[in-house]
Amino acid sequence: MKKTIILLLSLISVLVLLVRFSPNILELVFGIKPKSGLSILSQPTEATVFIDGEEVGKTPYESKDLVVKQYIIKLEKDQALWQGKVSLNSGALTVINRDLAEEIASSSGEILSLEKGRGITVVSNPNNAEVEIDGNYFGKTPLSVNIDSGVHTVAVSHPSFLSRSIRAILPEDYNLVVLVDLALSEADLTAVTTPVIYETQQLVAKDTPTGFLRVRDKPSLNGKEIGRVKPKDTLILLEEAGEWMRIRTGEGLEGYVSAIYVEKIQSLQ
Repeated sequence: MKKTIILLLSLISVLVLLVRFSPNILELVFGIKPKSGLSILSQPTEATVFIDGEEVGKTPYESKDLVVKQYIIKLEKDQALWQGKVSLNSGALTVINRDLAEEIASSSGEILSLEKGRGITVVSNPNNAEVEIDGNYFGKTPLSVNIDSGVHTVAVSHPSFLSRSIRAILPEDYNLVVLVDLALSEADLTAVTTPVIYETQQLVAKDTPTGFLRVRDKPSLNGKEIGRVKPKDTLILLEEAGEWMRIRTGEGLEGYVSAIYVEKIQSLQ
C-alpha cells in the first residue's frame, strides 16, 4: 500500500528594492562603459562570494560598479555551495537570494533582474510551477504577465516542492524577470528521480576558471572527484540531474559534471 505523503510548503519572503541607475554625462559624452549593480543575499549569512573565481566578500554583498556582462557567481558557506551564471543589465540592480544547502535538491532561491519593458516574467526550476501575483492566479511557468508598476508579491509553488514568495518593486517602464529554484520537500527527498536520456546526446566541455572540469561521483560539489576532462573534450550525456549532468567520457568513466560547463552539440542516431 502506498504511503500518503503530506507536503509541508514553506513560504519564504524577501523584500527586494530594485534600483535604477541614471546614466551620467561621462557615459554619454566620453563613452565610458555602462555600469550595473549586483546584490547577493543568503541563508545562512556570511557566505563567501566569488565572482568569476575571485573572492570579493561575504553575504550580504552589494556592488553598484560592475561592467555589464555575464558573470559566474559562487556562494560558499561551510559544506553548502551554490554556483550559477548571471547576466547583468545596464542601469539596473540584479538581486540573488539563495537558501544554501549541501544537497542540490534542498537548495532554493531566486534571481531578480530588470530589463526594459513592462510587467513580470517568471521562470522556474522545475517547470510548470503555479504562479500567483498579489493573491491572483496567473498560470504556470514560464509565463509573462502584463501588470502595472508598484510593489508586487509573486508566489511560486509546485507539487512536492517548497513554495517561495517574493516581494519586489516593479519600476515603471521595466519588466521584472524572476528566476526561481524550488527545493524538494523533505518528504520527497528520498523519492527524487532524474530523467533518463533515451536518445544518446553528445556534450562538449566548456572553458572553466581552473582550466579543467571535475567529474564527481555524485551530483554535488561535495561529491568526490573521480576524474577530470579538458575544455573541448566530447562527452556522452546519460542523465540530466538539475544543475548536474551524468556523463561518460571517451575513456568510459561515468560520473557527474556541472551543467554550466558543458554544452549539447548533437544527437547520435
